[in-house]
Order: sequence, then structure tokens, then C-alpha cells
Amino acid sequence: MPRGDKSKYTGKQKRKAAKIEEGYRQRGVSEDEAERRAWATVNKMNKGGKKPEGGGRGKPTDKSPARKGGRKGGRARAARSQVKKTKR
Repeated sequence: MPRGDKSKYTGKQKRKAAKIEEGYRQRGVSEDEAERRAWATVNKMNKGGKKPEGGGRGKPTDKSPARKGGRKGGRARAARSQVKKTKR
């Protein structure tokens, strides 16, 4: 399977990546970078492709990467001291 091949992903994973990419695009991230970040998030959540090789239930989805971004930025900003600008 060549690099970048998405055939081992389920329809749900492809839809999830598309939604994540759309969110990045709305925030002004370039198209290529948004796609890269979206698939990185899906991979982190699902540990790669999920198409079944055999039976079984598989591994649970880790939802922390999807929540991480907004919380991380908000906490970092809140931790910084408030500096008021004064006119000189």
C-alpha cells in the first residue's frame, strides 16, 4: 500500500477527517496543512486504518486528540498575566 492511500479507512473515518479539515479551513489553515492535520487527528484517535482483517470488536476510539486543540489554547492564554497597555 503506497503512502497516502486511504483505502484501509472506513467511511466514518473519512467523514470525520473531512469535518475536521473543514474546521481547520474555516480557521484559515491552508488546504494541504488542514488535510494533513485532519488525517493526523483521525490516525491518533483510531490508531490508523480500521478495515477488518478478521473478526473481533477492535480497539476503542481515543477521543482526547479531538478535544485537545481548543482546550490547550484557551488554558495557555488564561495562564498568561494580563498586561494593560498604557499611553505614553
